[in-house]
Amino acid sequence: MDSQTSPASQPSPSPQSPHTFQVDLRGLVDLLSHHLYSSPKVYLRELLQNAVDAVTARRADEPGAPARVRLHAEGGALRVEDTGVGLTEADVHSLLATIGRSSKRAEGLEEARSDFLGQFGIGLLACFVVAERIRVVSRSARTPGAPPVEWTASDDGSYTVRTLPDAERPEPGTTVHLVARAGAAEWLAPERVAALARDFGSLLPYDVRVGDEAVTDLPAPWDRPYPGPSARRVALARHCHDLFGFTPLDTIDLSVPLAGIRGVAYVLPSAVSPAQRAGHRVHLKGMLLTERAEQLLPDWAFFVRCVLDTDSLRPTASREALYEDETLAGVREALGERIRVWLTGLAAGDPERLGAFLAVHHLGVKSLARHDREMLRTMLPWLPFETTDGRISLEEFAQRHPVVHFTRTVEEYRQVAPIASAQGIGVINGGYTYDGELVQALPSVRPGTEVAELDAETVTAHLDAVDPAEELALSGFLAAARARLDPLGCDVVLRAFHPLSVPALHLDDRDARHEQARADAEARADDLWAGILGSLRGSAPRARLVLNHLNPLVRRISALPDPELIGTAAESLYGQALLMAQRPLRPADSALLNRAFIGLLEWATHSEDGRA
Repeated sequence: MDSQTSPASQPSPSPQSPHTFQVDLRGLVDLLSHHLYSSPKVYLRELLQNAVDAVTARRADEPGAPARVRLHAEGGALRVEDTGVGLTEADVHSLLATIGRSSKRAEGLEEARSDFLGQFGIGLLACFVVAERIRVVSRSARTPGAPPVEWTASDDGSYTVRTLPDAERPEPGTTVHLVARAGAAEWLAPERVAALARDFGSLLPYDVRVGDEAVTDLPAPWDRPYPGPSARRVALARHCHDLFGFTPLDTIDLSVPLAGIRGVAYVLPSAVSPAQRAGHRVHLKGMLLTERAEQLLPDWAFFVRCVLDTDSLRPTASREALYEDETLAGVREALGERIRVWLTGLAAGDPERLGAFLAVHHLGVKSLARHDREMLRTMLPWLPFETTDGRISLEEFAQRHPVVHFTRTVEEYRQVAPIASAQGIGVINGGYTYDGELVQALPSVRPGTEVAELDAETVTAHLDAVDPAEELALSGFLAAARARLDPLGCDVVLRAFHPLSVPALHLDDRDARHEQARADAEARADDLWAGILGSLRGSAPRARLVLNHLNPLVRRISALPDPELIGTAAESLYGQALLMAQRPLRPADSALLNRAFIGLLEWATHSEDGRA
């Protein structure tokens, strides 16, 4: 019989006792300072935040309790005193010595958590970024008989707790003492502390002072009473200059009561790139959360900078950015609507200010109008577009022309604009950002408007044909010119058009350029890829060089007897037409220009006996 023990008879594993995570405080502080917080300065925000939350908690129980926060900086040390709810010895062990546990989750405060700034229980750790030792002396307002308690912690992870005589702190509240670590004394200097306190705490709802200097400046500039609208604009413009360093073109109120938001948007006085991310100042219940909030407004509103206070948005763990959630998405939409209403109001009642705004920020409004048909309809008489009739609005252009022609690129517009204008064809340059989309959307807000893309065929059809007998007489000239330009994928046609000063016009469209790019790639490819690309050959019309039969130079060239010289002249006209259209030159085009230039020089300097 097999002597091996069966699996059923194996002894069961002994139960293992759970272990507790060990935290290297110095490593954690290094992580906070280099990865969670953007700067050591946040330590002061955390101290202010804890003090304000403690006062808020006490006033929830005692509405008449004092609400003071005092900061005293001297000799590389900082003392922060508050009249808040305070802590007992049990609270100290439970809250201050346990990383990640917040007092806002304890003692029945969960229901009132929205009243507090801090929610993550790591506030005091931020102080170790600048301090080597933290000492907290606190007395509980909720347990009047409990003695004051002292908690002292070092950055090596050790701490001590002891009770103190009543005389050490007769009144409820908390005092935090910091001693600067080596190299960080500047962050606890009186001037730096005062500046940081003003920056972070100017909108806090309680009496906050650094020494005898008041930190808070309430009510907020957008909530203060002013003698009139003009005085308010001047005051807000000064506030904008102090915060952002520019005088705004205009100000927009951003009141969203349902979201607990009050503030203003300042319109930039100069144009900025749509790709540039705007940095907005956001206060959370009075405390500055961030100066670089990027997702607060819709992307199209890149022409404003905001400053506001909110009690509804959630901060990230570092409390230096906004948490992306449904609330933020709703606030973004509501603030965007405020800016839309402002624009609509300008269009209805203040066209002069609207004109000044659009002269700088038409791109932002065009971006909005792409997705907002009502805004497009409102702005039709105002938004400027580059056209063959000058820089005018879509509404005015559509009134002048039964068909609204447009080009998709700036290069196409430059090709056809002078000729189309001379032939009475109205064309809009749709090559700039958003312009093509808006022109195509025109029929949706202006029923009956006909919009058509202008291509080479349309332009050529509007040019006058040459008398058939004359064109037949010039068949040899046209054949020589076509033979020279055929390798470049370009046809040659003869037309009569104005202005007379233009000898030739190069016309193509997107399909023709795509076909040319495919042909160029096929010519450079090996046999396998050349076969594949050859199978993709399209039937798109080729580019064309339209020669102006009314131009004196073209007439003289057409009378030349030498086919070789005609070909060189045709290459020169082709290159000149490309340059006039400001088209980027391919290597083959550059080589042609050089060849034509040298050929014309040789012909001009060639004597009858063959010697230069």
